[in-house]
Parts: sequence; structure tokens; C-alpha cells
Amino acid sequence: MTRRRRLLVAAAAALALLALAPQVASAHGLVGRADLPIPTWLFGWAAAIVLGVSFALLGALWRKPRLEEPHERRVVRIPRVVDAICGAIGIAYFGIVVYAGFAGSGVPTANIAPTSIYVIFWVGTVVLSILFGDVFRVFSPWRSFAVAVAFVARPIARNWRTRPYPDRVGRWPAAVGIVCFAWMELAYAPTERTDPQHLAIVAVAYAVVQLVGMAVYGIERWTTRADAFGVYFNMFSRLSPWERRDGVLYLRPPLSGAPRWDGMVSGSVALLCAGIGSTSFDGFSNGVAWADLSPHLQDFFKTLGAGQEAALELAATVGLLFFVGLVFVFFRLGIQGMRMVGHGHEPRELLGRFAHSLIPIAFAYALAHYFSLLLFQSQAMGYLISDPLGKGSDLFGTAGSGIDYNAISGDGIWYVQVGALVCGHVAGLILAHDRALVTYEDTGEATRSQYWMLVVMVGFTSLGLWLLSAVNH
Repeated sequence: MTRRRRLLVAAAAALALLALAPQVASAHGLVGRADLPIPTWLFGWAAAIVLGVSFALLGALWRKPRLEEPHERRVVRIPRVVDAICGAIGIAYFGIVVYAGFAGSGVPTANIAPTSIYVIFWVGTVVLSILFGDVFRVFSPWRSFAVAVAFVARPIARNWRTRPYPDRVGRWPAAVGIVCFAWMELAYAPTERTDPQHLAIVAVAYAVVQLVGMAVYGIERWTTRADAFGVYFNMFSRLSPWERRDGVLYLRPPLSGAPRWDGMVSGSVALLCAGIGSTSFDGFSNGVAWADLSPHLQDFFKTLGAGQEAALELAATVGLLFFVGLVFVFFRLGIQGMRMVGHGHEPRELLGRFAHSLIPIAFAYALAHYFSLLLFQSQAMGYLISDPLGKGSDLFGTAGSGIDYNAISGDGIWYVQVGALVCGHVAGLILAHDRALVTYEDTGEATRSQYWMLVVMVGFTSLGLWLLSAVNH
């Protein structure tokens, strides 16, 4: 069998896997089971067809790179006072959340801190980054505070010298930070992970670490390499049509910022694997497969002397790290396959060159998994802003508001989730194909190399659909 035929067989097998994966699917994040107007297996076939057709069209019609050097249109120069106002808002909101965590009610649903951190910050900022660009940069409380201190202390700190940030460290601190946050969300003891006071302590500790890092290595260098959330949200903002650079707002083609996200920086692939893997485990941990497996892992750790709570945390830690590693292994296998095409491309180089193609996948997983949480739980901010401490106040007259669980039907959520997965993976194919056109010697080689990327995208789609379907089975 020729090499090309083997590639085609592998791609066809992966497409078949995708089509068969969700035959018994219901929607993750829903209460109960959704009765869909069409058989659920059709979602799998539709997704397979969309990816396959997209791949064929890219190979036939996308013959030159279009995203590597996109045309940008200057929109407006943003005054510096806007940064000051946004920074002040970010610092004030951070202060309210921390104060509420320490002084407010210990009931997570009555205190503004848990919803602000897990819903508005962790999930909402990802969506805002796609829609409006790197909004977190201007609202970041620790960065804004550091900039303000540097401005005020400028006359007396002229001799302050920051250290060079080690290139070999790269984005590894950000990747580790995302894994740690995911661990707190998914593996930490349930009563502790939502405890407002514990969340306040973690928030203050994280802010202190960021301030120390910026003082030692410089505000910009630390923010763009080591601040876990600054790096994470900036990564998603590369998919946005909006970019602010040197105080000027630009409009660019969607996705075109991703190729300029340097995947060769150490730790970049790890950051993406952390984002996709943690979301994958979050979905898997809600299914029956984990319900069957987790007790065995807990029993194993108990035999080593761990208590019940520690065994639960250790089992979840194993699951989390396994999914992060699984994402890397799958992407690495795809890269290994790409080496069969062309000459002179080492795995490390290809990993870095094509890492940005996983950014839409990370967003697709996040939106598919957290959509219902964001849609419903964000409504809780209506009463939480009036009673942030959970002690009976009604500052804005909205303390009596509630959550409308009829805002969207179960079927509607399912369609959004599947649509997000399919569109995210098509976007990943587009980014990978565009990069292949500048990586390989001719268009034919570039197209052949993407057989393997098609397999990778189909695999991630299959995993995402399986996670959506597994939750109620």
C-alpha cells in the first residue's frame, strides 16, 4: 500500500469513528435528557461530512496563505485614560470579590466570589476575548496595579533593573498555572473549592505572585509569558477580529491573529494541552465511565494510606493529568505523521509551527462544555450585585431576581454545543492548512501533510462528541 493510500485510509477511518461515536448522545451540562427532533447519530455524520468537505475545499481552493500576513484596517486610537479607567474597574472588582470572600456569607450561591471567579472570570472572559480581543489585559487587576505603581514611583525608581526572563522557561509558568486552577476546580475537595474564603485567599496569593514576578522580570515580559490568565486569555483573543497594538485598535480577518501566536516559545503546546485536557476531564468526570473508574482509583490510594478526601483528590488528579497527557499524545501522533511528508522538518519544529491550530479547539471545548453554565449561572449576577456579601442587602433593587432556566431549550443547548465543536475544528483545519502552505515546498506537499491534521481534528471532534454524549449514560 502506498504512503498516500495509507494516509487516505487513516483519514477515512477517523471520519468513520467520528460518525459512529455519538450514536447514543445527549447533551452535556443539561438536567435530564434532551429529546432531539432528529436522530442523534445524524450529528456525527453531519460533523464528519462538514470536516471532510472543508478539508477538500481547502485543498482545492485555498492555494496560497491568507492568514500569515493579513490585511489590517486601523479603526481608532484609544486614549490612555481608557486604560486607567478599565484598570481601576478591574482593581475595584477584584477588591469587591476578595472582600466578599472574607467578609461575606459562606454559602457559595449567596456570595459573589464563587460566581465571579468560576463563571464570569474563568468562562466569561474566554468568550469576551473572542468577541472583543484581549480585554483582560486592560482590566487585569494585578497588571493595572503594577502599571500604576510603576508610574507613580517612576521618579524614585529610575535605577530599578529587572532581570531577563529566561527563554527556556517560556510559557511553562502559565501552563502550570492553568493546570493548578483546573485542579482547584475539578480535584480539590468539593466543600473547599467553592468556599468563598478559600477562593479569596487563593486570589490574593495569586495576585501577590504576579506582582513579585512583574517586579523582578518586568511587567510586559511577565504578563505575556508567566501570568497564567493573562497568557491564556490573550491566546483566545488571537481568534478575534479585533486587536489593539501600540494604543491603536485594528480590525483584521477572524483567525488571523493566531498565526502570530508564537508556538515555538517553550511551554506553548503544554498550555494548549492544559486547556483542552482540563475541559475534557471536566466533561468525562460527569459521566458513568468515571463514576465506575474513580472508586477503584480511590481504593488504590487508600491502600497507600490516604484518607477518603485525599483519595478522592488524588484520583481526580490522576484523571486530570491523564487527559492533559492524552491531548498531547494525540497531537504528537498527528505531528509524527506529518513528518512523512516533505523533508527536513523535525517534530519539535512542527509542534511549534502548528500549535496555534489548536487554539480554536480549546475554545470549542470550553464553549461546548461551559455554555449552559455561562448562560444560566451568569444570571445570578443580577441578585449578587445587589447583595454581594449574601447578608440581605439590596443595593440596586435586584436582590429578588432569579435565574430563568427557560431562556433556551435543552435542544438549543445541544445544537450550540455541537455547532461549537464542529466550527472550532473547521477553524483548526483552516489554520493548519494555511500554515502548511508556508511550511512545505509546494501546494501538493502542504495538502498531503494535512491528511494527518484532518485525523487529529476528527479525533478531537470525536472525543468532544463522546464527552457530550457520555454524561447521562
